[in-house]
Amino acid sequence: MEKEVCDMLELNNKQFDEERALYGSDGIILRGCIFDGPADGESALKESQNIESVDCIYNLRYPFWHDKNVQITAGEMTEKCRAAIWYSDAVKISGTIMRGIKAIRECTNVSLKNCCIVSPEFGWSLHHIRADNCTLSSEYALMRSSDLYFEDDKVEGKYAFQYIENAYFNNCLIDTKDAFWHARNVIVKNSRISGEYLAWYSDSITFDHCIISGTQPLCYCKNLKLIECRMNDTDLSFEKSDVEATLTAPIVSIKNPHSGIIHVPDVGQIIMDDPAAKGRIELKPSAHHYLCGQNKR
Repeated sequence: MEKEVCDMLELNNKQFDEERALYGSDGIILRGCIFDGPADGESALKESQNIESVDCIYNLRYPFWHDKNVQITAGEMTEKCRAAIWYSDAVKISGTIMRGIKAIRECTNVSLKNCCIVSPEFGWSLHHIRADNCTLSSEYALMRSSDLYFEDDKVEGKYAFQYIENAYFNNCLIDTKDAFWHARNVIVKNSRISGEYLAWYSDSITFDHCIISGTQPLCYCKNLKLIECRMNDTDLSFEKSDVEATLTAPIVSIKNPHSGIIHVPDVGQIIMDDPAAKGRIELKPSAHHYLCGQNKR
């Protein structure tokens, strides 16, 4: 049954499969609707604005392109719903499952909350995106995006956050190879990061009270800072980087830091075979390390 609700048209339990089924809509509430069917139409809500979608299923391609002011709650976008949200502004998504490839691209002012996302090549060229309590599995996630805020999120998959700028991560789990390559102006706090070749070629990235693991991290970096971090099983770290670091636990090996100073309780191996490597390494047990040693049984 269709009715007017606060000047918005409400559509309940409808099915749409036509090409551009609701093209150019302005002011629609969709409840329990399904975008699927034999017509196999694309671009259901292209060029629309002021759209609210609640408990809807999207099984067709390109539903939200060139849209503005979209709220999607408790929905599902299947694997067939590829490239679901592109070139849109002011998009809020909560409690939603997103499974299509390239789910969001070239959008601004995106909010994600309590979402489960499995989407290769997710989130390229987004600007002003916030993600809270989401799980994200993707290759090349958020590449070339800017102004990111991630809180309580879990991210996995290769090559996350390459070429991002102006980003903040807090209390996140990040399991990905080559994360943060060429990233600029990034703060990562209270997080666990694992994977190979972390943050190569980055500029102005800070890890604050983080746990980092994986081979050859943090090489070729500029303005790199680590504050009270723990580096587990990390070898050949900091090669050719300009770094200021305070580490709370021993590290496997450090190789040719270009400049700066690294405070660390102990190092398995220090490699300084590059004449241009002027970084200093100070072996000074931290209070945390000392207490942990005293409490061994």
